[in-house]
Amino acid sequence: MKNPSRYLITAALPYANGPLHLGHIAGAYLPADIYARYQKLRGKDVAFICGSDEHGAAITLRAKKEGVSPQEIVDRYHEINKKAFSDLGIDFSIYHRTSSPEHHETAQAFFKALNEKDAFTIKTTEQFYDEENKQFLADRYITGECPKCHHPNAYGDQCEKCGSTLSPTDLINPKSVLSGNEPVLKETSHWFLPMERHEKWLSEWIQEGTLDGKAQHNPKEWRNQVVGQCMSWINGGLQPRAMTRDLDWGVKVPLENAEGKVLYVWLDAPIGYISATKKWAADNNKNWEDYWKKDDTKLIHFIGKDNIVFHSIIFPILLKEYGDFILPDNVPANEFLNLEGDKFSTSRNWAVWLHEYLEDLPNKEDELRFVLASIFPESKDSEFTWKDYQDRVNNELVAIFGNFVNRVMVLTNKYYKGFVPMAFHLTKEDKAVIKEVKELGKKLGNSLEAYRFREGLTHAMNIARLGNKYLADMEPWKLVNDDPDRVSTIMKVALQITVNLAVAFYPFMPEKARVLKNMLNIKRNLTWKDLGSFTVLQEIERINKPELLFNKIEDSLITEQLNKLEEAKLAHKPHEPIKDEISFEDFTKLDIRVGKIIEAEKVKKANKLLKLTVDIGFEKRTIVSGIAEYYTPEDVLGKHVTVLLNLAPRKIRGVESQGMILMAENNKGELGFVSPIEDRIKEGNSIG
Repeated sequence: MKNPSRYLITAALPYANGPLHLGHIAGAYLPADIYARYQKLRGKDVAFICGSDEHGAAITLRAKKEGVSPQEIVDRYHEINKKAFSDLGIDFSIYHRTSSPEHHETAQAFFKALNEKDAFTIKTTEQFYDEENKQFLADRYITGECPKCHHPNAYGDQCEKCGSTLSPTDLINPKSVLSGNEPVLKETSHWFLPMERHEKWLSEWIQEGTLDGKAQHNPKEWRNQVVGQCMSWINGGLQPRAMTRDLDWGVKVPLENAEGKVLYVWLDAPIGYISATKKWAADNNKNWEDYWKKDDTKLIHFIGKDNIVFHSIIFPILLKEYGDFILPDNVPANEFLNLEGDKFSTSRNWAVWLHEYLEDLPNKEDELRFVLASIFPESKDSEFTWKDYQDRVNNELVAIFGNFVNRVMVLTNKYYKGFVPMAFHLTKEDKAVIKEVKELGKKLGNSLEAYRFREGLTHAMNIARLGNKYLADMEPWKLVNDDPDRVSTIMKVALQITVNLAVAFYPFMPEKARVLKNMLNIKRNLTWKDLGSFTVLQEIERINKPELLFNKIEDSLITEQLNKLEEAKLAHKPHEPIKDEISFEDFTKLDIRVGKIIEAEKVKKANKLLKLTVDIGFEKRTIVSGIAEYYTPEDVLGKHVTVLLNLAPRKIRGVESQGMILMAENNKGELGFVSPIEDRIKEGNSIG
């Protein structure tokens, strides 16, 4: 859509059942904020909508685990996530809640209107039921083996390993999350959305950008993974999908014959965009319908790839069935961000949690925004590592961007006592750099319009690179005594480049852009029109004292964060499964006795092995043990240990080992001796 009158930008409503991690931020929220800030900088009318998704089985599961009410869960995480977003500089117009009365009213009215238009069909089907807990099971209350990738812990609605969308009956060996029992199928009635009715127009709208014969959007601007996933669903034949659930937590189905039923979260949650817009409009003297029902509004949904079909198929069906609503102009879904060679996992605590990052690294929110924007998974999965974070901050923000700004500010204060110098005569070199800055500004705008944020950030950083090269080539410090007019011109051009940096980086790093603007002592608000301008600073103006925009990230900080991740991994290390049952007679065959280590030495060319001489009272034995990572020979001398004597001897690194020292492993993977603690148990005594 060319020249829309207003922009309605939504970011996927995060579940209020846990904190946000960097995968969430890179997937939907930071790209949306960059785009919204860019459009506001252009002077556009922007409503940037988000809020907590506070219904659904994930909330009730968390509540059951913690023994509290669902309301307590959502209240807690709504506040944690709202603050984390704000601290990162995510500037929503409103951050609403689906548990609010306004949302319940809006969602129920929406459902009733669709029901009156015969948008649903009522079907009685068999659904999984937990007989022990006497309740139907929502999709997330059922786990089992994924039929596609065979991950053993897929949910009834989705496999989080391969990303496949599932139905509970697709699972192999399903289990109830509540009881652990195999659920039974039991009849229940629900309102279904017959998606198969909508295949034709959806296919045309997604692939051709037309609706009822009228152009709606440019399909070439949609990302391949979005079109590909949608068309895979459509070409495979859309199936009816239940829009209600048997639950006691959620938006109640507003019909007489629907006791004990709530709206399905994927009908409930997207309507949260509408209810949030209503609330924002009422608080800001706006008309919410202008943003949802006028053809000159551009609607963009920012989401992760696991939400594509809900925003590109299900929600558009609901909007079209209701009537009068516009459909999204684009759904720029990102792929997944991984962490240190593995997928983010909330259940395994394998994550960098946003609120913890902001606590551990205060005043480094823009550094995080920069790094994440540099690695956005726009077309394929990408990866966050702490070493890459350090390299990007030190080698780009400190060494390029910060270095250029600091040099310009210091030289201006040194040569001109902070006053903006005059440009006397622009050389071809000056004109060339001015032209290139303007061209980079245009490229940056084009990239942001096309949702290519990584590319846009590269163009912005190239302005800083260009500024550094310009100063290095011009070398004003060599000319200051012999050609002051030339130095004045160079410094004036360099200062104007810093103004361009303040504009170019504002969508990506708003706080650093504000600091830079204040250093330049610019009193008015900068706009996108100032990008490419070289007339913002005038000679009568005086800049402020320089301050460092960025500081180097030290190795110690990176080590600390990597250790924190490693500790989280070890804390969630799965227990070894219990081995096959043995008989008492099998156990009695083991000859386990107490011994004392009287000699110990390292095994040559083996980092993990110690050669031990163990006195078991009636004889001495040589035993090779893989404990050298945890104990030195000096550590173990004189220790009483438990020894399995009748293990068949075997040669290890050329040494015959005549038994086994029994060890135990803690949750950090560290080994400890299984030792007798009573003095009366001496060498040679049997155990068991």
